[in-house]
Amino acid sequence: MDIFVNTLMETLGPFGIALLMFLENIFPPIPSELIMPLAGFEAARGSMSLFAVILSGTIGSLLGVVPWYYAGHWMGLRRTKKLAARHGRWLTMGPQDVERANDWFARHGSEAVLFGRLVPTVRTLISVPAGIAHMPIWKFLLYSAIGSAIWTSLLAFAGYLLGSQYAEVQNYIGPVSNTVLVVLVLAYAYRVWTFSPHPEETRDEIGDESRGER
Repeated sequence: MDIFVNTLMETLGPFGIALLMFLENIFPPIPSELIMPLAGFEAARGSMSLFAVILSGTIGSLLGVVPWYYAGHWMGLRRTKKLAARHGRWLTMGPQDVERANDWFARHGSEAVLFGRLVPTVRTLISVPAGIAHMPIWKFLLYSAIGSAIWTSLLAFAGYLLGSQYAEVQNYIGPVSNTVLVVLVLAYAYRVWTFSPHPEETRDEIGDESRGER
């Protein structure tokens, strides 16, 4: 996997970094914890500037969270809960999970977007309740940009500071990243297999459909 990331960066330069970070937010096949340190290492080798690495990583990450924001904005809380009720097994979340995430965002607001960008997995998902709450797009983009810039900078600096030693660390990244992917797939499969919606969620969904038919 690290070979694929390196090839894309060497071929497309900063645009390749932005593309990888965009894809990481839309559908995370490759974690940013792998992308940005590798990009920082490339900057240390002199193939591109550290500023270009951080800027492209931030822009790609920011573009990747916008679709999730508009998905929440368009669907709203009720539709999102209905989607979770119907397809909760594959989403591995039910309406109550959506409700809890929405309540948590309502309590923390802008800070949830800012600090959420620094937490793996939450980095992408926090965009949905922001959209549901109709958070002003300029504020969403501002806090997302700040949080994303901090995150990408930390990871890029880590790869940059390791410098020549990163070549040795890189030997371990491939097996580790592949192992992480396998664990994530197995964890998802387990959650799909064991997912069981709460009885009240099923009743609420049936009630909503019955009221809609009348």
